[in-house]
Amino acid sequence: MDNYFTKDTVDIILNNIDEGVQIIDNRGKILYSNDIALVMEDIDREDVTGKHILSVYPSLTEITSTLLQVLRTGETIYDVKQEFLNFKGNKITTINTSIPIIEEGNIKGAIEISRDITKVRALSEQLVDLQKELYYEEPKETDEKRGTARYTFNDIIGSTEEIVELKRKAIKAAENNSSVIVYGNTGTGKELIVQAIHNASRRREKPFVAQNCAAIPGSLLESILFGTVKGSFTDADNRPGLFELANGGTLFLDEINSMPFELQAKLLRVLEEGRIRRVGDIKTRKVDVRIIAAMNMDPYRAMKERKIRDDLFYRLSVVSFRIPNLVERKDDIKGLVQFFIRKFNRQLDKNVKGVTNGVLQTFYQYHWPGNIRELENIIEGAMNMIDGSYIREEDLPNHVSLFATGEKRKDVSDFSLRKSMNNWEKQFIQDALKETAGNVTKAAQLLKIPRQTLQYKIKKYGITAD
Repeated sequence: MDNYFTKDTVDIILNNIDEGVQIIDNRGKILYSNDIALVMEDIDREDVTGKHILSVYPSLTEITSTLLQVLRTGETIYDVKQEFLNFKGNKITTINTSIPIIEEGNIKGAIEISRDITKVRALSEQLVDLQKELYYEEPKETDEKRGTARYTFNDIIGSTEEIVELKRKAIKAAENNSSVIVYGNTGTGKELIVQAIHNASRRREKPFVAQNCAAIPGSLLESILFGTVKGSFTDADNRPGLFELANGGTLFLDEINSMPFELQAKLLRVLEEGRIRRVGDIKTRKVDVRIIAAMNMDPYRAMKERKIRDDLFYRLSVVSFRIPNLVERKDDIKGLVQFFIRKFNRQLDKNVKGVTNGVLQTFYQYHWPGNIRELENIIEGAMNMIDGSYIREEDLPNHVSLFATGEKRKDVSDFSLRKSMNNWEKQFIQDALKETAGNVTKAAQLLKIPRQTLQYKIKKYGITAD
């Protein structure tokens, strides 16, 4: 058992992970590189083993090499971006965690675990360049308004009390320049609300720039947001960030709870001062940007779990909105279904007229974990397959069509909480009907829901409106 972890075994383990691993001794000479590191940096093992790290990576220095920093300080470095030219002159960008190897108080060497983000960096910079071209190059005479959001409040489908109130508040928020935070589960339509706010604001003719904070490594996100100056790191260019590109308009930061804590502190400073500093620069630049942020979790839970700084949340949430789940606004399902059918009739050159009553009842019963996005995908999938005029139960995905056959899955929708809520709702309706002597119109007014909604629920629960 003591000999189980032989050198060959360790090699097998290290060569079957997704990160590059390099080990140097206390003189800076490379002792080991796993296969991923060799491929990542386009080097051959015989060309690098036994050589000093600076001779293999000549663009690095004693200061910029994270491995050599660890040899000097004896302290671990976590998730630091490093850009360099390898032995063959190829530009590489990695996220490194570097750990000292200490034995009896002496530094014997260092080990580095690297994740290659060269392609991610290149794509991110292309994105910034394309947005710069979109917003700042001279438009052609044939171009319509460029660089703005697509959706308006007219694109928000729904007449339930929750959506009507949300739209009312969002329209009011569009009248000022205060920061806004929008939160809700995935698929509820957060960006649609955000774009509608921008398009109803005084900034509607200015850029609308969106960035998903979870899509970019944290160490790279800073340069994407704030920009870079030439020489701030190896091979860096003078490049504006998204704040500068959004100047005068709106910057939408989605999944802001994925942004690293230290970067959140810099964002807070920008919000308070209205100035940004490019990475590596010594001067600041004034920007006029309205920040709208979004989260896919409850903000108070996010603060408790240290996903977002308390001070940043309170600075962003001058105005805040929670986007309801689809199960909380089921009376909007019929309108949403018709909207998506019209949309995909145009895209797929179909002539679907609607869904059967069975499908509609299934949709009312289904628990919609993916919210509106899931409903849209289900309609699109069904319309790709059918030839008739109406979507039927058999056109639905299996996990949804089970509801049509009465073979419901034993999941959260069948737990006692759902049943308790239904019983509670049924009792309220019965009390309202009793109070109004069976008058459905007056009962709906008492319950503050549309009459047709009440009629649907009366039928759903088998209530007799006597």
